[in-house]
Amino acid sequence: MSVTSPSRSRAAAPELTARSAGVLNARPLRYPDSSSPPVMTRRGWWLVILGWLIPGSAQVLAGNRRLGRFALGTTLLLWAVAVVLVLGLLLWPAGTITIVLFPISMIIGGAAVVAYGVLWIVLGIDTLRLVRLVKTSNPSRFLIALLSVALMVVTGGGVAFAAPKLFAGSNLGSILPTGFPVAPVDGYYNILLLGADSGEGRDSMRFDSISVVSINADTGAVTITGIPRDMPNVPFPEDSPMHALYPNGFEGRYDPACGWNNHINNLTNAVEYCSQDRGESLYPGLDPTYSRPAIEATKDAAEGILGIEIQFHVFIDMNGFARLIDALGGVEIEVAERLPKGWGPAYEGQPAEDWAVGWIEPGLQRMDGDTAQWYARSRYTTNDWDRMGRQRQLQQAILDQFTPETVLGRFEEILNAGNALVQTDIPQSMTGAFIELGTKAKEQPFASIELTPEGGVDAENPDFARIHEMVDAALYPPTPTPTPEP
Repeated sequence: MSVTSPSRSRAAAPELTARSAGVLNARPLRYPDSSSPPVMTRRGWWLVILGWLIPGSAQVLAGNRRLGRFALGTTLLLWAVAVVLVLGLLLWPAGTITIVLFPISMIIGGAAVVAYGVLWIVLGIDTLRLVRLVKTSNPSRFLIALLSVALMVVTGGGVAFAAPKLFAGSNLGSILPTGFPVAPVDGYYNILLLGADSGEGRDSMRFDSISVVSINADTGAVTITGIPRDMPNVPFPEDSPMHALYPNGFEGRYDPACGWNNHINNLTNAVEYCSQDRGESLYPGLDPTYSRPAIEATKDAAEGILGIEIQFHVFIDMNGFARLIDALGGVEIEVAERLPKGWGPAYEGQPAEDWAVGWIEPGLQRMDGDTAQWYARSRYTTNDWDRMGRQRQLQQAILDQFTPETVLGRFEEILNAGNALVQTDIPQSMTGAFIELGTKAKEQPFASIELTPEGGVDAENPDFARIHEMVDAALYPPTPTPTPEP
């Protein structure tokens, strides 16, 4: 049995002290000199700031390494996802946006933001414990604590801002159908826009506003063609089921029980309301969530009128129209003449003071949804051609309002308003392409075609061949021939 001499033990003590000092100097964040307030203060600032910038780093350096490694791995993974998204937006913007906006992507993104936000806050609380505030100097300990709490509030606020928007984005699945991307036709995406009051009991609802938006698939240039709702005897393409019923154009049926005139907005009566099967035999297999026979018949009629193929439609009722404008924060409109709000006598010469609930004054105005509804609907001191012009004015104002700042700041409101889009058949797979084209469209003025007497179209007997030429000239203007140099 060996016995250590006291002199040997005393000799070993200085060696242990030196080793401890070496460890302290090499790893001051994990093994600080707790007896030095300046050292603990500097360490506290480092841990709080570094732990917030790179979540998990404070734990790896001074705390639970297993928790720190997990947090660092999660942080690096999210950074990698962010880098991939940025590269995708730069190299393949349409596809990247489409993938991000898929409902499952939004749900996963929202859950990831919430989980990472909670982890970030837990790490912040743990970092504050590692700082050991009582060992730091005054007043730094209060400032360190204040900074730590402020950073946790910023983190929580970011989660509270982002997560609801991501979860709200999953509602796109209830608005847009699934389906594959659709190629442009002759260089254009053509979308039929329909507006009507789809209130309760409106079984024979007719479309009050009919227009076609043509978007150049390369440049994003937008041309809006307004179709009068009372355009008569409209033709149908030969492959339309309506062409077999009306080979010479849409005709009226004057039946007291259930009839209709030959105007395009009476297709609802002819196809659905006065039909025993509600038009199912004409357009079988439609998903009622996204379309209906009257919409498809109107789409066919618009194709016959304009001579172009229309790929999609969007039907907005008037309440949805107002909610969308309110969600966008209103729209700016230059009002040309004083118009009343409220239902009353239609045309000029009849007093409005007895029934008007308010007035829309001339000049530049920022309209809310309710005012915009009356602006689009009013027939007082005006006619249907003027109404069409105001509706086109509102459509352009709404498109102008779809800025990235507005969409990001009001994302939930816009999506909730989107639920009031009664029906649309634009597939989810097209969202990225249309957002990209919308960005391009904002860089150039919109073109407009009005099929009215002022636009050169006979309201009673429209020349559809002439209309085809007008649309063709607007969508495919001739390229100027360069003048040869002498």
